[in-house]
Amino acid sequence: MKNQKIIQKIINYIDSILKYTNDVDCDEFRNNSMMVEACVFNLSQIGELVNKLDKEYFSKYNEVPWFKIRGLRNRIVHDYEGVNLNLIWEIIDMDIKILKEQLLKLIN
Repeated sequence: MKNQKIIQKIINYIDSILKYTNDVDCDEFRNNSMMVEACVFNLSQIGELVNKLDKEYFSKYNEVPWFKIRGLRNRIVHDYEGVNLNLIWEIIDMDIKILKEQLLKLIN
């Protein structure tokens, strides 16, 4: 049950990112510092929540890129000035929707 609640919180952060970036292109994203900060914050929170999942959960659902999510969180938290906005945009534009679909399957 704990893992299910964490997954739902992660989905909520993903929904926030998708809401902020709806109908936005890469240039608009890069030029909107509030949007960038909000999305980067939400991505870091997702990574933080992944750290709270049971280790067995990682193995059971190994199709989800848990370690990449945690790695992104660490990169954001420990090297904010060095965060690559092109990478962040790529994650938002392509990967985050796939992640949401994967996570929805885990709670349904």
